[in-house]
Amino acid sequence: MDVGVIGVGVMGRNHVRVYSELKRVGSLYLYDLNQKAADDLARKHDATACADLDEMLRRVDAVSVCVPTRYHYATAQQVIAREVPLLLEKPICSTAAQSRALLAEIPEDLTVGVGHIERFNPIVGEIRRIVTRPLYVEFKRHNPASGRITDSSVVEDLMIHDIDIMRNVLFDGAYGLSSVGTTDVCSALFTFDGTPVYLSASRKSSKKIRSVYIEQEDMTIEGDFMTQEVYVHRKPGQYASENERYVQENIIEKVLVNKVEPLKVELATFLDCAKQNKPFPITPDQAATNLAICEEIARSF
Repeated sequence: MDVGVIGVGVMGRNHVRVYSELKRVGSLYLYDLNQKAADDLARKHDATACADLDEMLRRVDAVSVCVPTRYHYATAQQVIAREVPLLLEKPICSTAAQSRALLAEIPEDLTVGVGHIERFNPIVGEIRRIVTRPLYVEFKRHNPASGRITDSSVVEDLMIHDIDIMRNVLFDGAYGLSSVGTTDVCSALFTFDGTPVYLSASRKSSKKIRSVYIEQEDMTIEGDFMTQEVYVHRKPGQYASENERYVQENIIEKVLVNKVEPLKVELATFLDCAKQNKPFPITPDQAATNLAICEEIARSF
């Protein structure tokens, strides 16, 4: 397949690198308003930099849209008008209203996906397999300060990953919500049928954290999205008393996780879906719902 990448910023460069490594990709085309940046990256990865977007869309079988969020809607419209399968980086649009408008423009038979990359992290599948009836769930997603994202709050930038997993992997249906935060630091407490789900996100941390913690009646599950490790803590088989203090024998299991690069799995999946004209696992409808929840949280700011 011949593939294009629109936008060669941080995420765009990652898409270009991965596409250049996938055997199913034939020719690779790049487009960016910064022609020099596109030219330089094209030389590095044996790709072709296009002078305008229409030129690219005439040549490709599928594209990744990696432009800044404020340009997602207009760029996606152009690609959809040419009926080229596309993968939009998250969030789907700048606003929930834009995302709803975009949904109305997507033909039923066109593959359009949204890059909620953590859905392709291998720990998510393992946790889905293990979890049965969670009693308490906590997500943490904290970052050191960065100037990379300037047109969205910490909710659309970071917390949205965990919103996606919460809503599309662990829970569905109605929920309660309370939240508090600022543009850079936020916490949100959801309740699903009495089960509390706590999400925190920060762009002011001195430590990078990507974790999920789940308590059930019979076990506690801890997952690290960065190391791709999952641990299951089971209740002790027995208690004992030594020197007037309780001692318990913990049972800790490390789950065997097949570690992969989530972006490589995501892009390979997208190309397979585009070639077979199938829906991408993260649909525009799911992504629009994720963004609507982000806006619901941000109203507390």
